Amino acid sequence: MMTVDGNAPKRGVRGRLLDLMFVRGRVEDVRPATERMRWITIGGVPGLEWTPGQQVRVHVQDISAARTWVSGAFLHALRTYSVWDYDGAAGVMELCILDHEGDGPGVRWARTVRAGDEVVFGKPEGRFTLREGAYHVFVGEETASVPFGAMLRAADADEPVHGVIEVPGPEDRLPLPRAGELTWRHRGDASAAASEGLVEAVRALELPAEPGSAYVAGEARTVQAVRAHLVTDRGWPRRSVQVKPFWTPGKRGME
Repeated sequence: MMTVDGNAPKRGVRGRLLDLMFVRGRVEDVRPATERMRWITIGGVPGLEWTPGQQVRVHVQDISAARTWVSGAFLHALRTYSVWDYDGAAGVMELCILDHEGDGPGVRWARTVRAGDEVVFGKPEGRFTLREGAYHVFVGEETASVPFGAMLRAADADEPVHGVIEVPGPEDRLPLPRAGELTWRHRGDASAAASEGLVEAVRALELPAEPGSAYVAGEARTVQAVRAHLVTDRGWPRRSVQVKPFWTPGKRGME
């Protein structure tokens, strides 16, 4: 948009502050990934520092609008999504977002965003990233498979990989690198919350005697149960098990 004198419109103090704090891109493509997940490709964002496994906070509502601040809806205007991939040279970031049940701001944004829409988000952040270890273990459900995809691509080909990924069915699998080295568990219509089946599948893993580096993400109660198994039953040091609780029933704002 240009003004009548050919110059870009002034954004005001609030807009200029947001430009300093956040990144602006534009949606290039939206397409299905699985039955309940979709790829959202954002272009025009070159030169960001990103480590596979990190996330971004997307503005699913316009936080520059005065009504957002007056109504106290600022925190509800942000949603955190793991980055599936990022090409800094091309300035292209790819998110993969699960279509949760309900009608919250994040769900509405993910269902309605289209190619050409502007997207505002924070710079990549988070410490749920690869660590050194004799081998890597990945455990989680479909929400965890997004950062796992990025982390598996980043792992050296000669580093052993183990893990369990739980999804409703075969059609819900994301195309994870080294997928054949992982155990896939299909839970059907059962809830992913407090998933005893996922924990039992981890118990059944044949792992080397020495601890490796584990990455456990997804529903809060399930990830805590998996960590308890690795630490208590297998004797792993707690520092060798990274956990990332993304969600739990009835609680909003978890990441």
